[in-house]
Amino acid sequence: MQILYNILTYIVDFHLRLIAQFNHKIALGVKGRGLTFNKLNSQIGSTDKTIWFHCASLGEYEQGLPVFEAIKNDHPDHKIILSFFSPSGYEVRKNCDLADLVVYLPLDTKANARRFLDLVHPELVIFVKYEIWPNYLSEINKRDIKAVLISALFRPDQSFFKPIGKWMRQSLRAFDWIFVQDEQSETLLKEHGIDRVSISGDTRFDRVGNQLKVNNAISFMDDFLNDSLCVVAGSTWPEGEKLLIEYINNDKTPTKYVIAPHNIKSHEIQKLKASILPSVIQYSECEDSELKEFKVLILDTIGLLSKVYSYASIAYVGGAIGTTGLHNTLEPAVFGVPILIGSNYQKFPEAKNMIKNDGMFAVANQQELNDRLNQLINNADFRLSSGNNNKRFIKKNQGAVVQIMDYLRK
Repeated sequence: MQILYNILTYIVDFHLRLIAQFNHKIALGVKGRGLTFNKLNSQIGSTDKTIWFHCASLGEYEQGLPVFEAIKNDHPDHKIILSFFSPSGYEVRKNCDLADLVVYLPLDTKANARRFLDLVHPELVIFVKYEIWPNYLSEINKRDIKAVLISALFRPDQSFFKPIGKWMRQSLRAFDWIFVQDEQSETLLKEHGIDRVSISGDTRFDRVGNQLKVNNAISFMDDFLNDSLCVVAGSTWPEGEKLLIEYINNDKTPTKYVIAPHNIKSHEIQKLKASILPSVIQYSECEDSELKEFKVLILDTIGLLSKVYSYASIAYVGGAIGTTGLHNTLEPAVFGVPILIGSNYQKFPEAKNMIKNDGMFAVANQQELNDRLNQLINNADFRLSSGNNNKRFIKKNQGAVVQIMDYLRK
């Protein structure tokens, strides 16, 4: 199987180069990976002390960030190398203050792994969640480099736990320790002979907890709401937007709505805006506008959603009406906000737990969305009680960073 994997990796490389001619996002990745070794060669000296963090994409970066920051604080004399596989992570964080150098991770071939580690020569490697690259891990193991996987999450249906994935499961043994999010993950690994594992929980709880320590005030939100009840719909996709807009278009209450679409391309924003009947304004149009006169605000920008959630009375988080995948529900939960999501949430343990705790509610169709929004808007006691359930859930699950750092400091 390992031989087949290596052959397939080269085939994937070939196809990515072909597709890159027609797909901008893939082209960014192909071009970026082609520059990685030159960047490493020119910016890392043979005597530099380094630490390597790797994330698949932006979500994993945000998940690992509180650990990354703690490690950086402990090792001010080390250069921090941050790698991404996906353009959605690299392009957003390529200039972040955390790292001395941000690069694309070259594809997982034996030659790339050797060359990458020759140039980076890290003393410590931190991978986040699902990042299991057999050739890189094999080379890390050969060089006896300390490696840790954090916020890992495993399910019985993953290839690691099937006969065909036995050789890939062996890659997990390259990690000195694996910190998992839940008991199921720990049990699965131990059943398959991987014992250097413990439950730390999800570092995202620590990450969102830090949001309460910053100033979340935004003047345009104060002007827009004018003390009205507010529904914030974050990271929305068309399937969910259709249901939300049907509700908004028939809502006669003074409730205000903020919609933050996942896709903020201009033509998509204009299509969304045209479908909304009440008064609506885009964030990019806010200057010199009387915001309190509008019922709906479309957030056609990035980087503000986590603060906007602090103004929410009710939140909707997108991705689970369709099959794109549920977005971050912890961001609104930390502010003690009740949350609505779609019904495709089974792969997200935090969603299952918040539903169990009566702080989150899944809706599958228009009627269910209407009923639940009506209940939350009209029943203040129910709304506040549900939101407080989420706040307690976040607080209860914090502490992963402390556990991980205690291990690393030994």
